[in-house]
Amino acid sequence: MATWQLAIDGNTIFKIDLQIMNPRAKNIYYKSPYKLLVTFTNGEVKEFDLKPYLKYPIYKELKNESFCRKAKIQNGIVVWNDEIDLDPDRLYLESTIIKNYFLTDSL
Repeated sequence: MATWQLAIDGNTIFKIDLQIMNPRAKNIYYKSPYKLLVTFTNGEVKEFDLKPYLKYPIYKELKNESFCRKAKIQNGIVVWNDEIDLDPDRLYLESTIIKNYFLTDSL
């Protein structure tokens, strides 16, 4: 498996070293009102609270809990649609570690 990947930003192509990046989301489970349980590529399971983000216009659709439950993983990033996603570094760094919790790949 490669330890790097290519990324495109406008007209610039650059190489990202995956060994120095924060882990990316692997599995996700909607736990309770506006909380996500996320398994990361390093095996950690963490809880992310969406409530503080609901005040921002970009996340207003997430106030609808049935829409919020539709979170999914695309390329290690939590997304809801083409317009709403979470920064993967923020997701990892601002989540709280859950002890004695395991999410399977089947979720």
